[in-house]
Amino acid sequence: MPESPMPQSALETPAEWLDVYDQARLTARYFVTLGLIVLQEMFEFYDFFLVGYIVAVLAPSWHLTYGQSALMLLSSGVGATVGALFFGQWADRFGRRTLISLGGLVFAIGCGGCALLPDGAWLGFSALRFFVGFGMAGAITTQQALVVEITPTRHRTFLSSLMVAPVALGSLIAAIVAAQLYPVLGWRGLAATGALPIFVSLAIWLWAPESVRWLLTRNRFADARREASRQLRVPLEAVALPSAAPLPVAPVPLSELLRDQGRFWWVLVTWTGVATATYGVQLWGPTILAQLLKIPASQAASYFIALAILSFFGRIMFSVMPLRIGRRHSGEIMGYVSALLLLGAALFSRDFVGGWSVFALIIVGGAVFYSGGFANLTPYTLEAYPVRLSARALGLGEAMNGIGKILGPLCLALIAGSSDVVSPRATTDAIRPAFIFLAVCALAAGIAFTLFRVETHGRPLSLRGKLEAQSPAATGD
Repeated sequence: MPESPMPQSALETPAEWLDVYDQARLTARYFVTLGLIVLQEMFEFYDFFLVGYIVAVLAPSWHLTYGQSALMLLSSGVGATVGALFFGQWADRFGRRTLISLGGLVFAIGCGGCALLPDGAWLGFSALRFFVGFGMAGAITTQQALVVEITPTRHRTFLSSLMVAPVALGSLIAAIVAAQLYPVLGWRGLAATGALPIFVSLAIWLWAPESVRWLLTRNRFADARREASRQLRVPLEAVALPSAAPLPVAPVPLSELLRDQGRFWWVLVTWTGVATATYGVQLWGPTILAQLLKIPASQAASYFIALAILSFFGRIMFSVMPLRIGRRHSGEIMGYVSALLLLGAALFSRDFVGGWSVFALIIVGGAVFYSGGFANLTPYTLEAYPVRLSARALGLGEAMNGIGKILGPLCLALIAGSSDVVSPRATTDAIRPAFIFLAVCALAAGIAFTLFRVETHGRPLSLRGKLEAQSPAATGD
């Protein structure tokens, strides 16, 4: 929330309010809000990766089949796909702050509830994990919309991208907590730590602002006036209500995203392609290193600790890169470089240099691009749509992200000729075609960025703009 000295005259129109936003400084309230959202994001991904360790412990003691374990692991991905679509729709209708808090509460209660289940209750575990994914995706979708909309244009590209970076640390923290605290807390204690975001969600509800831009799209001018007064640190009477008559606001269905086919297919292809490539690598990588390349488990773990760290630095890199070359060209680098690296992993999958697996080095280094690029893709998706539709657009993207989490390991298992997608029995002959498939997914995303001729870096957000007037063909570099 920007801070500005009181203007000499009243701010009479929404455009004047937003002009002051873009000229003002950032306040302590703005940075505290960002800090709370970052903390919530880290808990979301902490839990997403922690469940893998919990299921690994429960599988033998509960005598689970592979199918039961798969349902426990994949139910949150299904919930995330559904939650992203619903929360995107709700956030555009009911507001950003409310939905962030609601999503955080849903996934935290689902996490903590797992600790209360009786032994062997794998169906109950799977049901709770569905709601964990549902709430997590909903919170993520709405968090990013709020950050993009409350950040002044001159800071938006960097800060909205940087917000995605801490997500990569969630898996690293989960690994450390599982290793250090499991002997003390047991699996129920680990599951209970997932309920801690309840307090973060309540703090967001009490502290975070509502998006003035969203309020304006809903004709809630009196609420927007109060929020603008608070955020701009000026008396309420200095912010006048708009003199223009309110525009009609009717419920807008998700299908309105289809009105601009170029944007719609851009979201589908980029998110599905990148997510399939990323999660195919992350979920199959340990199996390939341990079972096929015969790398000791301790060394394989060190590779993937390095992958998590490089993913974090990649997201920082993709927070800075758009400042220099723009969002669209940064997306192209994400797609094309990821494709080349995954192709290299396929071609050199059996080679070693100085005792190090070339395959492992490539997929670990590649995380800078195929995982790091999400820092650019996430806010880019929001910025490419007018505010009245932006949460729905990101919800569609996050739904495709959830589908990619399933498609990646599933397609690779099918290529390997395995019916077990949780612990696939791959062969060395399957590595090459499997990673060529992942390279093609990343290449498709790169081509989609090239064909999508919309650049949002440094450009103000549109509130209600008609998609037909902003079609990719009409918006150049």
